[in-house]
Formats: sequence, C-alpha cells, structure tokens
Amino acid sequence: MTRAAMPTATPLVLLLDKPLGLSSNAALQRVRRMLGKPKAGHTGTLDPLATGMLPICLGEATKFAGHLLSEKKSYHCTLKLGVETASGDADAPVVCELPVPALDADQVVAALARFRGVIRQTPPIYSALKRDGVPLYRLARAGETVEVPEREVMIHRLELRRLAGDEIDLEVVCGSGTYIRSLGMDLARALDGVGHLSALRRLWVSPFEQRPMASLADVEAWAATAGEVTPAWLIPVDQTLCSIRAITVAADDVLALCQGRAVANLIGAAGSVRLYTTDGHFFGLGEVTDDGVLRARR
Repeated sequence: MTRAAMPTATPLVLLLDKPLGLSSNAALQRVRRMLGKPKAGHTGTLDPLATGMLPICLGEATKFAGHLLSEKKSYHCTLKLGVETASGDADAPVVCELPVPALDADQVVAALARFRGVIRQTPPIYSALKRDGVPLYRLARAGETVEVPEREVMIHRLELRRLAGDEIDLEVVCGSGTYIRSLGMDLARALDGVGHLSALRRLWVSPFEQRPMASLADVEAWAATAGEVTPAWLIPVDQTLCSIRAITVAADDVLALCQGRAVANLIGAAGSVRLYTTDGHFFGLGEVTDDGVLRARR
C-alpha cells in the first residue's frame, strides 16, 4: 500500500470550464503552465467539441483522481437528426444520411424510457479508450477497423428539454464510462433515423453539483495574484471524498501511519476512512480491518 504523507496543506482540485475546441489534455497543460507547471491530472476526458466541467487534480491530489473518475456526471446535449458521423459528433466523416423522421414530443419521451437504468452501449471508435496501449481514435484516423465491445453503463436520468425540427436537446445524468455520443446515435436509431451530437456540455461531476467553474482566463487572473484568495472553484481534495467516513487520529498514531505501521484497537466499522489530525488536517485514506486495525492506504 502507498503510505500516507505527513500532513501538509491539503491539495486542491480545480474545476475548469473547458472551452470549445481544446482537448482535455491541452486544457490541462495550459492550466499547468499558468500555475508554474505543478504535477496535475484531469479526471474524465471531454472531447474537443465538448465544453464544461473538467476537474483537474493538482499536486498530491492526483493520488485521489480515481475516486472522481467513478462519480456521476451530468450533461446537456443537442442531437441533430439526419446525419450520422463516424465519431458521433461533428468532428468526423459522415457515414450515413437519412430523412429526418416526423416526430412529436410524446414519441421522443417514449423512446427515452428505453435508455434509462442499466443499458448496453458500444463506445465510439473515435474515443480515448485504448487497444494494446494505443488510443482508439488514433487507430480510427489511421484507417484501421477495430471491433469495440459493448459494455454496460448506468443512465440515472434522461429528459427531453427541447424538440425543434431536426434537433433534440437532452439532459443526462449518467454513471462512469458512459459515452453521450453513443447514447445520441442509439436514440436516433430508436427513432427510425440517424443522428450525431452537434453540442455537448458537461454540467457537473459529483460531488460538485453546486460548485462554480473557472474559465482559463479566471485561472490566469488568479495565478497573477499569487493565489492570495482561494476561489470557490478550487476545492480541497478531501471534499471530493465525502462519501468516505472521516476519523480523527491522535498525533502518535499519525506518525505511525505515515511510517507505514498499523494502528490497533480502533473503534468503529471496518472499511475505508479519511484520515485527519486532531487539528483538522487531512492526510490521506486508510483501511480499517474487521478486527479494528487501521493501515494507511494512500
């Protein structure tokens, strides 16, 4: 197991509003340059044609990025009927064109019901998924044919927001691993047509439903002030772990855990815990065994 570090300032997660036209990695690198090139990583890729919340873990917060990857996410998207593309958005060649079906809201709402709960979908080949270490989008651009297996994903919420001609606006709340582009293409087929996403915006990543996001200009302006005030779009990393029980650890036990030793005779339920010093500093995650032994996990 990774040993917990001695308590220092709590590392931060930056909630970036990724702009249109930038890849997630390009946006990440811009933030790193603005902040003096700290270690950093984003938690969940947004396509270049998508905008919205991209959590960026800074410094030691990168150790906890996996927890955010598994959280629920919400999106607003526009499905344009009549044209299907290889990627499911406007950034790839057209593969099929069909007349736009005459639809009313009741027909769309009825079709949406088929896509709620646990569903199976095939991720688009133009995606960051990898085969033998190579992103699928690179293979697609090289003209290779790749079989992408279906997988189960969870759609918690799927609502019609607008129907106008050949456009359908949807609001989606989904689990980890869901491709909204695939969802859009599958819905278009269920409506006896074809389609692709003409717009996609990530509204939030749990647990940041009510948090503001920073533009790149906001990050640059904040960096210019040498970080005198912590804005609401910079979140202490332990707030991303709020579903995990918190415990306070005595000073001697903090040292033991940070040195990789176990602490015995702990009272409380077994399972994962957030670790805090007696003065409230977060210093990692731990695991409590059934017999009350605590070990640092990260």
